[in-house]
Amino acid sequence: MPADLAVLGLGPLGLPLARAAAGAGIATVGYDTDGRHVDWLMAGRPPADGSLTAAGLRRMLSAGFRATTDPAELGRCRTAVICAPTPLGEDAALDLRAVGRAARALAPHLRPRSTVLLESTVYPGTTEEYLRPLLEEGSGLRAGRDFHLAYAPTRLDPGNRAFGCANTPKVIGGLTPACTEAAAAFYGRVTDRVVRARGPREAETVKVLETNYRHVNIALANEMAVLCHDIGVDLWDVIRCAETKPFGFQPFRPGPGAGGHGVPIDPNYLAYRRRSPGYPLRMVELAKEVNDRMPRYVVQRCATLLNEHGKSARGSRVLLLGVTYKPDLGDPTGSPAGEIASRLMELGALLSYHDPHVPQWSVLGRPVPRAGFPYEAAADADLTVLLQPHRFYDLQGLSVKAQLLLDTRGASPAGTAHRL
Repeated sequence: MPADLAVLGLGPLGLPLARAAAGAGIATVGYDTDGRHVDWLMAGRPPADGSLTAAGLRRMLSAGFRATTDPAELGRCRTAVICAPTPLGEDAALDLRAVGRAARALAPHLRPRSTVLLESTVYPGTTEEYLRPLLEEGSGLRAGRDFHLAYAPTRLDPGNRAFGCANTPKVIGGLTPACTEAAAAFYGRVTDRVVRARGPREAETVKVLETNYRHVNIALANEMAVLCHDIGVDLWDVIRCAETKPFGFQPFRPGPGAGGHGVPIDPNYLAYRRRSPGYPLRMVELAKEVNDRMPRYVVQRCATLLNEHGKSARGSRVLLLGVTYKPDLGDPTGSPAGEIASRLMELGALLSYHDPHVPQWSVLGRPVPRAGFPYEAAADADLTVLLQPHRFYDLQGLSVKAQLLLDTRGASPAGTAHRL
């Protein structure tokens, strides 16, 4: 069956788009190199990261969605959207290899008058200087003349029940005005509002600004958390009062670290061009340093609390609750839980965890014992650390059961736990 749309990359970025497109009546095929993942989707098994529910997958399949590992399927589609992951590599630069693989798979099957869109998080200039040559060399076609090329930054917020594809404005920037209009014609079918950027670089830089805005403000909240603890001020009460200001302030809350797919982006690391503009975003670098320091701070607080109650971290039973990067999702991407667990292990703590969305969890190559009943486990543990306040948890009941509770999210009722 011919499809109008191909989504390359069936992860947390691609699946929600495929769901929205299928729901809008667009014949959609999803391409991924992971054969087991494709088989599970076609069997009606949703991914464990929570990016798609079982009911949502059933609706997609009934609407005609199909997943495949065969790149030949891409040649039947008029529109292709690349949603490949671009995680941070060891050098703190975005890893664009998956985008490159998707482009190489698509290029031989690219047809004249088709539209190629990139949604992956990338650096300004990537669409024109990295993606365009791969598509042109592999297809023999010319972007802007033979096919349309545009960038559209993803704005998905996994688990957000108020905002999804339809009611979140979509920014697009095309290589030419005609490319922009072709992108607008597609996105106009799946979202209520399309915002046209001047070009792909402007659209790419929108993503840089939005992502870094989040990280810089989380870093400020994290620094305030450390300061307020040191001077004996209730930060959570400070935030409660500050957020009543109707202008000039948006509340951000501290936590054990900033995880997720929205990684901080410093355009100084233009790894694919092997050069740098020489103007690093110092605020972004500092924010990353602050947020990366939070797992160590959480472990320090754990050790101090145990010491204040006459116990050493070595040999103490420590229970971690919620090891994903976001509440009520099963996605551990970038979660600070792993570093916190490894540091507690290094101190000699006897570690266990509970997460309703994560049935198995390993740290440093070793499986961490999973508590069957969190409240009984909290009663037995010397210290319970709430890392993610899933709705599954009764925080009032937890605070009563736990011998000692450190709440890194400020979610427990005031006065019932030690807060970050």
